[in-house]
Amino acid sequence: MTKSQLVEKLAVSADLTKQQSNEVLESLVRIVVEAVKQGDPVKIPGLGTFKKRETKARLGRNPQTGAEIQIPARTKAAFTVAKQFKDEVLGAG
Repeated sequence: MTKSQLVEKLAVSADLTKQQSNEVLESLVRIVVEAVKQGDPVKIPGLGTFKKRETKARLGRNPQTGAEIQIPARTKAAFTVAKQFKDEVLGAG
């Protein structure tokens, strides 16, 4: 589904104009990005949680040569799918 299709469905579902629903969607994205950037997780019930995740430095291997390499610690953006979403999409089981 493209952004324009999502905006259209949101407009119909929430009885808004396409312009209003586009502004709501862009505001939601902006709010989530700012909160996660500051280190605050954002939980959207029924959908999932956006958060920052720290990874530790670790030892890895170059798959071509087999040589050991040091993989540095870093920060990643993460999304964890909500159980309710998973159950509805994949079927409970």
